Amino acid sequence: MKTRILALAALFISLSAIGGMLKIPLGIASIALDAMPALVAVLFLSAPLAGTVAALGHLASALYGGFPLGPFHVIIALEMALVIWLFAVLHRKDYKIGKWVAFVLGNGIVAALPFYFLLSPAFFYASVPGLVIASAINALGAGTVMSIMASRFRERVK
Repeated sequence: MKTRILALAALFISLSAIGGMLKIPLGIASIALDAMPALVAVLFLSAPLAGTVAALGHLASALYGGFPLGPFHVIIALEMALVIWLFAVLHRKDYKIGKWVAFVLGNGIVAALPFYFLLSPAFFYASVPGLVIASAINALGAGTVMSIMASRFRERVK
């Protein structure tokens, strides 16, 4: 069983790295579709492991973008892990809408808040709209995949 979980984690980390190559042109070079596989991973992995997928996916995405924020990407990776962990916990508790709201607000606004103080208020205000849009795109894609997977699973059970 541990081998299966490790293989699934590696698969989702790989998918997240691929999603990191799909950039969304919204100002910051590391905004990408790297969170989408991490969101879907909550169907199969524990909350901490899904968070790890998100963190490593972000680091891969930042690498492809040339690490535009330098070492701050470590902070962003940790924030991504926490946001996906929260999403996974809310998913397990069956918060159908709340988990998506928590993800978009957490990833799009709350995760950017430290950079208000670390970089500048201008950076924060300039990056939040793009981050919210990218978070919504990641959530929409993951929600679509998750609903398709759920419907296919129900068909198999019948």
